[in-house]
Amino acid sequence: MFAAVKDQGKSHAAGGHWVFGYGSLMWRPGFAFVERQPAMLHGRRRAFCIYSVHHRGTPERKGLVLGLAPGGAVRGAAFRVAEADWPSVYAYLKEREQPTETYVEAEVAVRLADGRRVKALGFLSDIAHPQWAGRQTFEEQARLIAGARGLSGRNVDYLRDLVEHLRHDGVRDRGMERLLTRVEQLEAGEA
Repeated sequence: MFAAVKDQGKSHAAGGHWVFGYGSLMWRPGFAFVERQPAMLHGRRRAFCIYSVHHRGTPERKGLVLGLAPGGAVRGAAFRVAEADWPSVYAYLKEREQPTETYVEAEVAVRLADGRRVKALGFLSDIAHPQWAGRQTFEEQARLIAGARGLSGRNVDYLRDLVEHLRHDGVRDRGMERLLTRVEQLEAGEA
């Protein structure tokens, strides 16, 4: 089991465990938390770098989902989970984030919007996993996302949710916005 990730800030005597989200966990965590803070993680970037054969694609028609790829920095959200809730939250996250074990659990250092630095549970892309898609061209990403569907729905809806929720959190990711426009063009039959 992932080692306990404790609050490193001095403002919360209650402590707890932190979880870092950079995709759907940001807007649909699905677990109880006592605090949510915008957060920055350095050394990793948000990227469509994981072939999806479960949630947003199938083994026959792969889709693409987000991962934390090496390099750069990413703005996301950190959630503080109460000590008493941690066992059930951790079990839920394992089931949700690891259906095909494409991520490596890690303790990551994040900076919260209020200035605190905390250690959080993060799910990093496993570049040795067969579902690692790596760096693909813009057009390759768009073609994989367009038309893909898995147990959690259409791949384009995942991308659309990302763009909309990032905007809601005050994050403009022009690369993701451009990708969404191209995927929508492909799905509409535009070359």
